[in-house]
Amino acid sequence: MIAPAHENTASLRDRALDHLRELTGNPHADFHPGQFEAISALVQEHRRALVVQRTGWGKSAVYFLSALLMRAQGYGPTLIISPLLALMRDQVAAAQRAGVRAAAISSANPTEWAEISAALDRGEIDVLLVSPERLNNPRFRDEQLPQLVSRLGLLVVDEAHCISDWGHDFRPDYRRIKDLLADLSDSVAVLATTATANERVIEDVREQLGVGSGYRGEVFTLRGPLSRASLRLGVLRLPSTATRLAWLLEHLDQLPGSGIIYALTIGAAEDTARALTEAGHPVAAYTGRTDAAEREELEVALKENRVKALVATSALGMGFDKPDLGFVVHLGAPSSPVAYYQQVGRAGRATDTADVLLLPGGEDREIWEYFATASMPTEEKATAVLTALAENGGPLSVAALEPRVNIKRTPLELLLKVLAVDGAAERVSGGWQSTGRPWTYDAPRYERVRKARIAEQQAMMDYQFTSECRMRFLTRQLDDATAEPCGRCDVCAGPWYPTTVHSDASAAADAALHRAGVPVEPRAQWPTGMDRLGLQAKGKIPETERAERGRALARLTDLGWGQRLREIFRSDEHGDPVDSVVTADLGRASITVLAQWDWQERPTAVVAMPSLSRPQLVDSLARGLASAGHLPFWGSLELTPDVPRGSHGGNSAYRLAEVWDRFLVPEPLAEQLARAPRASVLLVDDLVDSRWSLTVAARQLRHAGADAVLPFILAAQA
Repeated sequence: MIAPAHENTASLRDRALDHLRELTGNPHADFHPGQFEAISALVQEHRRALVVQRTGWGKSAVYFLSALLMRAQGYGPTLIISPLLALMRDQVAAAQRAGVRAAAISSANPTEWAEISAALDRGEIDVLLVSPERLNNPRFRDEQLPQLVSRLGLLVVDEAHCISDWGHDFRPDYRRIKDLLADLSDSVAVLATTATANERVIEDVREQLGVGSGYRGEVFTLRGPLSRASLRLGVLRLPSTATRLAWLLEHLDQLPGSGIIYALTIGAAEDTARALTEAGHPVAAYTGRTDAAEREELEVALKENRVKALVATSALGMGFDKPDLGFVVHLGAPSSPVAYYQQVGRAGRATDTADVLLLPGGEDREIWEYFATASMPTEEKATAVLTALAENGGPLSVAALEPRVNIKRTPLELLLKVLAVDGAAERVSGGWQSTGRPWTYDAPRYERVRKARIAEQQAMMDYQFTSECRMRFLTRQLDDATAEPCGRCDVCAGPWYPTTVHSDASAAADAALHRAGVPVEPRAQWPTGMDRLGLQAKGKIPETERAERGRALARLTDLGWGQRLREIFRSDEHGDPVDSVVTADLGRASITVLAQWDWQERPTAVVAMPSLSRPQLVDSLARGLASAGHLPFWGSLELTPDVPRGSHGGNSAYRLAEVWDRFLVPEPLAEQLARAPRASVLLVDDLVDSRWSLTVAARQLRHAGADAVLPFILAAQA
């Protein structure tokens, strides 16, 4: 390793200040308190450092300037581990403004990887940004990372709270950074940065920064006040989903500049964006369903103020950089004050004032619980995955693993990451394989995390009703005791926002929320590896066996009809489904969906799906639609007495196996299909999740002579 150039602190500060002014484009810019001290700790002392500072303080300036200064001393490139594509794009652009030669390797630019690697080998890149998931990419991990580590000058871990189990946005692959730190030379400087860490997270991150055989120093920790003077906080409790949307329809234009409207679910974000757009507001939805290219375009549109707002899920979060963002509104509360602070921190970074308003919903707790349980691995599932990998003896893709375990795709991928970080599994060329190392389920750790999440949820409820300054409340949740009452929030100064909603806005919101109809796409491909479950189903589903594109009245997560449907699909006090005939309002809405359906082929008859849980609901819905459409009702498919192969709620392979031979076309229905010159069947069901029941039932009907099967479902899960 090249020895550090001997340079006094004053000279280093002068050079760093010149770079800062290039970075900001401000010839009079100067360091914020603590910025140069952090740079000096990295460049002169090669320390490991943790910087916890509020959004907008200038954490990125610390690592970009440090990277430039260390390169000038002859050190190798800087590796920045960054969690989001949006954050990477902004960081690369900011680096280039400061004269830093920066590049990113991510899922968004695979065609550029070879060129970036070659430039890195030639010494033409100062800063390389990668996601934590890239550390587990076999080729990058085994071929590129060791060479890069051997010549690193600086390692940066951005959004470092993700390292910690206790962080509000913990990501399993971030735990892999601890292994990377252990391999670093003592001379490699390390910087971890975050704006959202309480004392427990700080201690956890600091402990992980201190690992490594060569590092003996104390972790340099710089923690500043987290209070944001520009933010004007408020909470407005409104009686219903429709009233919250009506408030936005009426008052969005009064909010300053352009901003972000956060929703808790994809369905809520899309419904809100549609309602606002149709009312003339220039907004767009930004969710996990938005593809990478469109996300980038939407980010630019917001930065250039070509939209009033993006209606977003947490997909638009850490690192999005628009210094003059004028407002953040939440339709529904995040599950912790720390996560809330992180999201509202997008606003008011370079303005004197920005408005932050929370419109909490009655369904918030239910949504929090769903996401909390979905992200927590169980011992049973972990053991099943490890057993399947060990028995195979070689790598398995996720698709090939699904038929061997009963876990849905997204939780399975998360579980594999956890097992890989724990050293029990590894990602290799061709998929995943067992390492053969002993592994024990850490039940106490997951129980501690579960209890911490419950406490965070309660704190978020407390925030809504607090009589304390709201900014002070949030910063105390981050263990910052320095904040004084802000004098601006609705607790300190009274409501600064309109609290009324006029009847015309309420009517518009009600109409938007009660618009019915969402598409139900037919399955076109059988899951991989069904032969392992005894089923000969492989490749594409023949078009002669498929259903047509169907319709559902609404998704259970929708803001409007979704709330009504959640009431219908409730369980009693014993956990059993509540069954009753379809109500008049749902019947009328279903008829509206059918009337607006752009049929390629109109139905000639109605058939009901068999139901074990809600037979009255399905039968009454099917008969009612047949009567309203003047169509014959040909009865219901029947259930075979066979015991299902799988258990409800698993992945696609098991869900298909569960229903593969569960449906029979009874003889009277078969005769009707055989006699009809052209049979186009409206197939009615109550609830769709995986779509495999509909797929198999449609296949049975097509085999029995149906020319087309048109599914209509009361509710879709998502």
